Amino acid sequence: MKRFLAALFLSIGLVAPVAAKPDFELGPAIGSKAPAIGAPLDATGRPRPLESLMGDKGLVLVFYRSAAWCPYCQLQLMDLNGGLAEVEKRGYRIAAISYEKPSVNAGFIENRGINYTLLSDPASKIIDRYNLRDPQYQPGSRAYGVPRPIIFVLDRNGVIKAKLYEETYKTRPPVGLIIETLDKLR
Repeated sequence: MKRFLAALFLSIGLVAPVAAKPDFELGPAIGSKAPAIGAPLDATGRPRPLESLMGDKGLVLVFYRSAAWCPYCQLQLMDLNGGLAEVEKRGYRIAAISYEKPSVNAGFIENRGINYTLLSDPASKIIDRYNLRDPQYQPGSRAYGVPRPIIFVLDRNGVIKAKLYEETYKTRPPVGLIIETLDKLR
């Protein structure tokens, strides 16, 4: 099964190049304070302020399109789950946010055994604060309001220490690159 998943990840682009950052800037700058997220609802419907999501050293904050219909997101979320223990061992937690409702996230968590927090931003207010809304989707599209996928590493004070993203939504930085990035930040 592991070989099958590895081949699948390779075929759809979950293996990232060394830098995992294209030639364009996406979202707030490294070194800046991350925009406020307020208290978005988790999959249980509980409000979750940023402070409640932090590990001892910080947070890996992942913006993804949809756990319901985006296969690239689904694979990324499962990949993150596979590296969760290593991320937590380094003093960080993982939280992922999309425009989906809590019930959609709850179904994905239950079906896939996800062990980290999925947050809901159904009006895309947080997505807009981070300037991540994908402009290719217009009102009326089921994808209207989705973010461009990106991973932020925040320290305990909410300062962006690193960000990982790719040229296209079809390619995602793998959890191994996140762990490598956390190790470099030590």
